Amino acid sequence: MIHRNTYWKAALAAAGLASACGALAAVPASEAEQLKTTLTPLGGEKAGNKDGTIPAWSGGHTTSVPGYKAGGKRGDPFASDKPLYSISAKNLDQYADKLTDGTKALFKKYPDTFRIDVYPTRRSAAAPQWVYDNTFKNAMRAKIVDGPSGAIPEGAYGGIPFPIPKTGVEVLWNHLLRWRGEAMYYDMLGVLGTADGKKVVTVDGRADQQMPYYFKDGSPEKFNGDYWTLRLINNGPPVRAGEGIVARFNLNGDEQTWVYLTGQRRVRKLPNACCDTPTPATAGVMSVDDIEMFAGPNGRFDWKLIGKKEMIVPYNSNKLMAPEKTGDVIGSHHVNPDVMRWELHRIWVIEADLKAGKRHQAPKSRYYVDEDTWNIVLADRWDAKGQLWKTMWMASTVMPDLPATASTTFGFYDLISGTSYTNVLANEKPVQFKVMPRYSDSVFTPDGLISEGVR
Repeated sequence: MIHRNTYWKAALAAAGLASACGALAAVPASEAEQLKTTLTPLGGEKAGNKDGTIPAWSGGHTTSVPGYKAGGKRGDPFASDKPLYSISAKNLDQYADKLTDGTKALFKKYPDTFRIDVYPTRRSAAAPQWVYDNTFKNAMRAKIVDGPSGAIPEGAYGGIPFPIPKTGVEVLWNHLLRWRGEAMYYDMLGVLGTADGKKVVTVDGRADQQMPYYFKDGSPEKFNGDYWTLRLINNGPPVRAGEGIVARFNLNGDEQTWVYLTGQRRVRKLPNACCDTPTPATAGVMSVDDIEMFAGPNGRFDWKLIGKKEMIVPYNSNKLMAPEKTGDVIGSHHVNPDVMRWELHRIWVIEADLKAGKRHQAPKSRYYVDEDTWNIVLADRWDAKGQLWKTMWMASTVMPDLPATASTTFGFYDLISGTSYTNVLANEKPVQFKVMPRYSDSVFTPDGLISEGVR
């Protein structure tokens, strides 16, 4: 069963209040004070668990690996850790209550090769003090209101919007507005895995991303709602070299996406950059709202907060970036278990059920959100027949230079067809998630795309 933590009863009461009045009010100052006592500054439970398998949070990891150079290969601060135990198809039942449905399905589909190595839990999440300060303010000023494409936050800025969440959609917005720095550059590959075990590179690109929501000198009054902006330029494969895409994600659900196609020599705005529409950033392999586990408007679904549970999830995944070759990371049907680090953490569980009269390839989804970082670390999606269709995962990388434990590589396994996709693989790249000074906003415009996307 899902463990109902100390917030659970309050969450149910607040959900009823929200449905009655159309908006969920911020928490009172007395409750927000928990962020300075029993909760971490971003809203996780500060204490460890009863049996000591989850330690107390003590400030996160803020010390860079010796020899690290900004913009270079990222080292593993926990490289000396050894697995506490391993889970295989043979002993799966012993740990089933701490695994997602999708993870258990992978053991059944690939019993001879899929394995989970569980390492000591490291509560590495951290952020600058000004993000903690804004998170405290958000707890008392942010609320959920009805937007044109779903439920949206109002009054939040520069920190986790709902560090003491009461509803599923608040937890979702904590993920969408999670701390991952102000601006970043990275080189990456996207690789499709076919059902017969072949690997096909669909994108070899360079990306610039910016989080205007986290401009340090901003405020709720100055913020225009564009919380995530992204520009991706393809260097390959040859058939796609020179293509580019710019996307601007806005709180109100008005996603604006432009693509540059070399054959046409022009930039075009996508008419429906939303939801289960295939995204050009992955050559159409993933949908828009598969990106980084969920992206874009939430209005097609009813969101339910299930509760919080101790679960074994991918975490502190710097080890994933250590191999020099992509082929050492991805096996025939899944990521090489030798390079994947799993840990026991407290996880918020939320569900999305398709509203009556709405359309989506996945009418039901379940998302698993880390309490410390607010990264969605795992997710499962069911198809229209009720079959468990797709299980998704996202790695988190310790970045003391931000500081943060930020989302990086992500992907999915199609449990029905046997295909898979892994995106943002940086192993063969000299630049692995370089923290950048703030970009000019013009970078994330059609004109900025024209200047870069040429052949």
